Amino acid sequence: MEPDFELLSEKNLLEDPFAQFAAWLGDARRWAEMDYPEAAVLSTVSPEGLPEGRVVLLKAADERGLVFYTNMLSPKGLALKARPEAAVTLYWPKLMRQVRAAGPVLPVSDSEADVYWKSRPREAQLGAWASEQSAVLESRAVLEERVAAAAASFTGEVPRPRHWTGLRLEPRFIEFWQDGRHRLHDRFRFTRGPAGWGAVRLYP
Repeated sequence: MEPDFELLSEKNLLEDPFAQFAAWLGDARRWAEMDYPEAAVLSTVSPEGLPEGRVVLLKAADERGLVFYTNMLSPKGLALKARPEAAVTLYWPKLMRQVRAAGPVLPVSDSEADVYWKSRPREAQLGAWASEQSAVLESRAVLEERVAAAAASFTGEVPRPRHWTGLRLEPRFIEFWQDGRHRLHDRFRFTRGPAGWGAVRLYP
């Protein structure tokens, strides 16, 4: 059965942008026919001032912000250390919906990072130890040797590397876009102000 969503309007837009995001993400999980509906393009600015983008997986989304995890020695980790601001974009082609958000990025607490780390499969934990993310790799065999060495080093519980943690983007704005006929799309932008969140409709 195909989804049949009503037009995005002032009438059905939720007052809380995080509730609206949760509703749309729930629709995406049910209808988008994607392996990873939580996939988001994370855009940053490198220490040299160059724009960069890559896909990350959002692991939490609530009134505190949007959370993803990474190796802080990676290019995105170094970029966010130098300039802790970022934007994320999620797009669900099957639903013809997009969400954008941008704002400062702060590390999650160690306890929060530890909880998520322990939920990961052991193989993924070993991979985080073995991979020097984005560094030049001589061959696949070298990577597999490093994974094997990590497995031999951690015969029991695999500890979280100090350089691996979560980051929370605290949106200054969240924008919801839904495709419309004749390219007359519906767009609403929530902006955080002193009194809370307020929404306005934008031209397509």
